[in-house]
Amino acid sequence: MSPRSRSVNEELRRRSRERLLQAAVELVSERGYEATTLGDIADRAGSARGLVSYYFPGKRQLVQSAVHRLMHRTLEEALEREPRTEDGRERMARAIDAILGLARDQPVLMRQHMAGILQPEGFVQCPDQQRLAQLLGDTIARYGSPDAAADYPMLRALLMGAVYAAVVPGVPMPIPTLRAELFKRYRLDWESGVPPDTEVPGGTYDADLSRFFATGLGTDDQSGPRSDGRPDRMNGQSK
Repeated sequence: MSPRSRSVNEELRRRSRERLLQAAVELVSERGYEATTLGDIADRAGSARGLVSYYFPGKRQLVQSAVHRLMHRTLEEALEREPRTEDGRERMARAIDAILGLARDQPVLMRQHMAGILQPEGFVQCPDQQRLAQLLGDTIARYGSPDAAADYPMLRALLMGAVYAAVVPGVPMPIPTLRAELFKRYRLDWESGVPPDTEVPGGTYDADLSRFFATGLGTDDQSGPRSDGRPDRMNGQSK
């Protein structure tokens, strides 16, 4: 049997990393951060436990990278959904609704994310965090900011503050209240974006997050069951 090519090995490593990211999102959402171990994540991803440290220095870095992926892809999906638009005000509304939607639909995950970035180490610098920053920077520029470089940090701070207010234990603020305040600041029409209780094509919430993680093996994939007998949840397909 001939050895695998470099490209095949790179693809297998990419898929392994994607499975770990998806597993981290799923497990922290289900159990919380403290109750989720790196071993749990590796088991859910179908990976060897020692492989986790090959990609990530620790659990905090893995979970932050996973949440940044979820945020970046959620924002990207919201900005590009049909009907597509280049209108800066509509795109700002969609961006606000996308981030607030994560706070509404993934409170456990977003609460942990806020706690993690308040640690002395701060943000984990990763490609998904950088892509998230690029999307928000582009949003504020298209909105018409005369100085996007200066206004982007304020947009980021306002969104982070809104997420924190929405997920703080015991006294969360209602999403519509937070939305109204942000829309007032940016002079957006309430009907823009995805107003509360409004349906959009495909729905406003999809619990299956596999579309955000490129773990599939392509159209010829014939993946079988996992080694533990459970269905394979990491190949981006419904079983």
